[in-house]
Amino acid sequence: MRSASARLVTPLRAAAVAVGAAVAGAVMLVPAGTAVAAGPGAAATARTEVTISPVDLDGPAVSTVKVSVKNAGPQRLRSLKVSFAGPAGWAVQPSVRSVSGSLATGASADTTFQIQVPEKRSGFVIRTFTATATYQGGDGAGAATGTRTERSGTPQASLAAAYNNVAITDESATKAGDYDGEGNSFSAQKLAAVGLTPGAAVDALGAKLTWPDVPAGTKDNVASSGQAITLGGKGSRLVFLGSGVTSAATGNATVYYTDGSSSTGTFGFPNWSFDPVTAHGATLIKSTDGRNRQDGYGNATVKYSVFAHSVALDPAKTIEFVVLPSNANVHIFAMAIAP
Repeated sequence: MRSASARLVTPLRAAAVAVGAAVAGAVMLVPAGTAVAAGPGAAATARTEVTISPVDLDGPAVSTVKVSVKNAGPQRLRSLKVSFAGPAGWAVQPSVRSVSGSLATGASADTTFQIQVPEKRSGFVIRTFTATATYQGGDGAGAATGTRTERSGTPQASLAAAYNNVAITDESATKAGDYDGEGNSFSAQKLAAVGLTPGAAVDALGAKLTWPDVPAGTKDNVASSGQAITLGGKGSRLVFLGSGVTSAATGNATVYYTDGSSSTGTFGFPNWSFDPVTAHGATLIKSTDGRNRQDGYGNATVKYSVFAHSVALDPAKTIEFVVLPSNANVHIFAMAIAP
């Protein structure tokens, strides 16, 4: 907890310490504030515990953070050094602390750091903090890392609440469309011809999804830019329905569970036209003839498509919310959990 006097501390002189805790294309289950030992044999001897205290995010101010290291290994733990880092651009002082003496089995040591907290941002934000202990003895691993995530704000209530793009227009009123940044959009008539009418059920990759239930010419999809979306339930995979703009429509989706852990998976969609329909491992759902342009329907001989893709879930855990990829080339019409 930050003291009143901490608000008066002059800006820290320490260099900003960046955090890079990303796992691409794999599942990561890390409850907030827990730690695992690193190094050879870590999976079998993960006994050293690194815990980070809550971080006061009511900036702008300087917050004090406590990092605790517990020796649960069979030997005395010695030569302990602890480093701490916050989000990129957040200055920490000091960046590393040495702990004198040694720790018997079961003993703990606490160190404190000060971190410069910027002014609070609007909207939903997740911040990640990382502490790393290096040592000799103890569990023999030589290093252990703990992470903590802090949240501010509230996730969007649903995917529909996050709609920010118009992908579908009527052929008699095409000007509202701008799916691709060039004023083009899907034809509502051609989508209806293949069964994609407002509110239609779509079965894909084992999930039952619902096509956007909104009128043509209104916001009907999310151009993904890291939005957090509330989503409850359990299952084996999270299925997304959408398509890409450009051939670089890929990114990570992170699923947060009610127990505080998370899993991250990578998915992508082909460009809505011209790309191979299996690009990025996607599955073709429907293709339409032509598209709407600002001057009306056209490109009748070209196929414009909708795809499905998914990321793996931990089936034993209940989902709390999902953070979409930070890539606006990924457009999402619907998402649902597959059993």
